[in-house]
Amino acid sequence: MSASLTPRDHRGAAADLVLVGANVRTLDRARPGAGAVAVRGDVILAVGEAADVRDWRGPHTEVVDLGGATLTPGLVDAHLHPVSGLEMAVGADLSACRDLDQLRTVLAHTAARTPPGGWVRGWGLDPNVFGDRHVTTDLVEDALGGAPAYLLMFDVHSALASRRALELAGVAGPRRFADRSKVVCDAYCRPTGHLLEMAAMSLVERVIPAEPLQARRDRLRRLLSDMAATGLTGGHVMDCQGDSLDLLTALEDGDDLPLRLRIAPFCLPGADRDELEHLVRLQRRRGRDWQVGAVKFMIDGTVDGGTAWLEEPDTHGESAHSLWLDPADYTAAVHHLARAGVPTVTHAIGDAGVRHTLDTLGALPPGSPRLLHRVEHIETLAPDQVPRFAALGVIASMQPTHCTDYTRADHGDNWSQRLGDQRADRGWACRDLRESGATLALGSDWPVAPYDPRAVLAAARLRRPAGAPDAVPNQPAQALTPLMAIEGYTTHAARAAGEESRSGRIVPGHRADLTAFAVDPLTAPPDELAQADIGLTVSGGRITHRA
Repeated sequence: MSASLTPRDHRGAAADLVLVGANVRTLDRARPGAGAVAVRGDVILAVGEAADVRDWRGPHTEVVDLGGATLTPGLVDAHLHPVSGLEMAVGADLSACRDLDQLRTVLAHTAARTPPGGWVRGWGLDPNVFGDRHVTTDLVEDALGGAPAYLLMFDVHSALASRRALELAGVAGPRRFADRSKVVCDAYCRPTGHLLEMAAMSLVERVIPAEPLQARRDRLRRLLSDMAATGLTGGHVMDCQGDSLDLLTALEDGDDLPLRLRIAPFCLPGADRDELEHLVRLQRRRGRDWQVGAVKFMIDGTVDGGTAWLEEPDTHGESAHSLWLDPADYTAAVHHLARAGVPTVTHAIGDAGVRHTLDTLGALPPGSPRLLHRVEHIETLAPDQVPRFAALGVIASMQPTHCTDYTRADHGDNWSQRLGDQRADRGWACRDLRESGATLALGSDWPVAPYDPRAVLAAARLRRPAGAPDAVPNQPAQALTPLMAIEGYTTHAARAAGEESRSGRIVPGHRADLTAFAVDPLTAPPDELAQADIGLTVSGGRITHRA
């Protein structure tokens, strides 16, 4: 027997799309499994078995036999940067470089292929490449041949600019900013090329030649289509830089987006009342497949860059302060937006940053609208803060591959060495948060880490990179169960967006977002899941990928 959407009104209504031959994982407690699903328009019409299909079909119904694939609610990446990432993921992919010799080789090859006067670009650079040396352009200048170069670190919170790039940008010494961004300089006040945080990085970024709009639009469509091919049906976009909304509007002029996007523009340190009111007005902006639905803050930077906010400084004497010069200004801005009915999202990596964010949300004035506020990353967390997420109703949003891809169980990596053993052992406490009753949304933070959700789901369960069985798991007690992991991309991602009543499960009336795996993500070994084919992706009733 099938469950259907308002059966009395739709008994004679045929489905537009029927999926059969499926192992349906509905993630609905009332009916956890099924064999077929019917879709009409952008919603699920009915859930049932093969025998129900004849009641759903009409002359124009498309029937797709999934051949035994497992159908889950559509996967949603709860933290990514698809539009601004186009400008970040440019040039040579440096993520495979493991030491300075490899980095110099890649840069020399890239410089040789760069036209005269052109820029050498790179992204994904791991600070572990530099070992115990300071990050400085002097270490790579000989490979660049005098070309202007801009190399983005993997965390996208810092970059390395060559001498020529600094010259073109007019950066000749230290600068003052409205936050703790920094142009790193040597003892003689000469820039080393290392730029920490957005305000410092923008000094060079603004002189890099811009890519034409049409080229960016084409690249964005390809990117979103590639994401759909991995099973993604949507994403929570954690920035809104420059002309991002105009670019999305232009893309929709041609066709529907392959993914549905929910966007949170930045509120940068130093924002005044007029800027806050502009962010409130931005919440009205939307297209067919995208909408602005929150505001993003950064209370700190990153551990690797020495700009996180820790209870005690790191082993370099850094990461001792908020990115905001006065954290009270952050609190006031969050409260202003909350009173206006705007959900907030805060990047908080260090334990002090997480504590202050929770203090801020816990101190919202009585009578403030009930909103779903979020904390992103939560890389190191004091044990006494774990239960506060559930108690305050604050969403935790984390990226398991940040742990598995960039840190090591032996603490030999830059992140762990900066924190020291005790704090590193509290890294990415995913299981503690889930077992405390917190909502835990999962994502990739692309382009910081690859966007493929299969690898993230596997890493969340393994606490090591998928496909690396010899790697030692990092804090294995924090591994998620298969159900917890898939919920992070479905039911908990929906709750994080305030959409729990209309998405995240396969039930009649919910949005028709569906992902078909060649294996069952709840029973398949994680390494097998990471390599599994995606047979079909459906976003809002539209097939966005078909194998």
